[in-house]
Amino acid sequence: MAGRASRKAASREQTTAQRLDSIIKSARRIMRKDKGLNGDLDRLPMLTWIMFLKFLDDMERVEETKAALAGADYRAVIDPPYRWRDWAAPADGLTGPDLLAFLEGEEAERPDGSRGPGLFAWLRNLRGDGGGRERRDVVATVFQGFSNRMESGYLLRDVVNLVDGIRFHVSEEVHTLGRLYETLLREMRDAAGDAGEFYTPRPVVRFMVEVTDPRLGETVLDPACGTGGFLTESFDHLMRQAKTESDGTTVQEHSVFGEEAKTLPYLLAQLNLLLHGLHAPRIDPGNALRHRLTEIGEDRRVNVILTNPPFGGEEEAGILNNFPDDRRTAETALLFLQVIMRRLKRGGRGRAAVVVPNGTLFGDGIAARIKADLLESFNLHTIVRLPEGVFAPYTDIPANLIFFNTSGPTRSIWYYEQPRPEGRRKYSKTAPLTLEELAPCLAWWKDREANERAWRVDASELIRRDADERVTACNLDIKNPHSEDVEDHRSPTEIVDAIIAKERRVLEIMDEIKSILAEPV
Repeated sequence: MAGRASRKAASREQTTAQRLDSIIKSARRIMRKDKGLNGDLDRLPMLTWIMFLKFLDDMERVEETKAALAGADYRAVIDPPYRWRDWAAPADGLTGPDLLAFLEGEEAERPDGSRGPGLFAWLRNLRGDGGGRERRDVVATVFQGFSNRMESGYLLRDVVNLVDGIRFHVSEEVHTLGRLYETLLREMRDAAGDAGEFYTPRPVVRFMVEVTDPRLGETVLDPACGTGGFLTESFDHLMRQAKTESDGTTVQEHSVFGEEAKTLPYLLAQLNLLLHGLHAPRIDPGNALRHRLTEIGEDRRVNVILTNPPFGGEEEAGILNNFPDDRRTAETALLFLQVIMRRLKRGGRGRAAVVVPNGTLFGDGIAARIKADLLESFNLHTIVRLPEGVFAPYTDIPANLIFFNTSGPTRSIWYYEQPRPEGRRKYSKTAPLTLEELAPCLAWWKDREANERAWRVDASELIRRDADERVTACNLDIKNPHSEDVEDHRSPTEIVDAIIAKERRVLEIMDEIKSILAEPV
């Protein structure tokens, strides 16, 4: 009997997945016909805001029913005639130019025949009133600066009709759609090129969450959350620990937090978290670097920070002024690292896992001072070195995962070098790193010993100071002592000089060969 029930459940799940996959594919095919959309970078945001509004309406229906059964009033997030059921659900409702006008106009004819602000204009002006409608602020933020890109209202109506077939109030459909949505995000990452900085490969995310192991009752933050990968994985990790309704409420309302300043990833993260079951995502739409470092107090500290902060970018002068004079830098990864250190709970109650590029490990000057702060005030216990291509296609730069906590100072650092893919020089978009390939590192993590992939370094040897005790260097770019590659201890200038000398010698040899060939036979 149990086997038959299991087979029925699997068959039902497969049928649901096929139906939802068909809806998504059909919607994407229709959107490809629209001249206003260019590629997945345009199509996915369009599909996301449409699904977002359908999701909200389905959830509102559920909450309305609960309130009615309890004999209580329900304060809607979205009022008539702007609800999905008012303008989108009727298959013969607004279409063509009328639909576009209703969506985009500052003043438009509404589904009930009256005139008023268009949908987007109305949504942007929503405000929470402290009476249970705080989600209004989230909706308003989602649609700030966001506009419809489709030029055909008829094609848009076809897409809306398809999305109306998704039943967001059915948990099985939401769970299945969550997996499909992650696939869409991955495809968008692949199409994003160097705009893909807010995506982290799922195997890396899962590995970081598992070894950092957020516990029930702890707070988790991603200050550069992008599309919400670390937050959804942390939420799932915490929910597996919830045994009671009270536990579930703790995870839902007091555990998972994000910050994301860019409009597009903010929207994508909202739906991603909603589809994973987080009822009211708590994502701050501001820049995590906007607060003065010295003013970040205990009330803004958390137990766990998991993040892949942007690197290589530049911040405006107003942001840089939030940091001490001798810690200001154009490298955003180093600014985020300072914020992360500041926002961890003290006394061994805080821990972090952060993705950083190689340049962060070997950088001198301000970078060295920031790394010295890390070693002297925190316990940087582990650095996992990832090979090239893990973050393809938007960068081939080798990255590192650094793990530290507030039980510092650092006495020694364990390094683990993730090997290159067998038979290939590097990972790529079409042949990415898998979670299975991280399994040996996960096994080593729990029972650490030095081997051909792992080694330990005494932290006291890493910081160098001048006669005035000022930090002059702090190199964390420690090569694998078991590797066949020989470490080059020369300075960059010496390396460049050597390359030039070799090139000159090659030219001399070519001149000699040319002279020989020119001699008469």
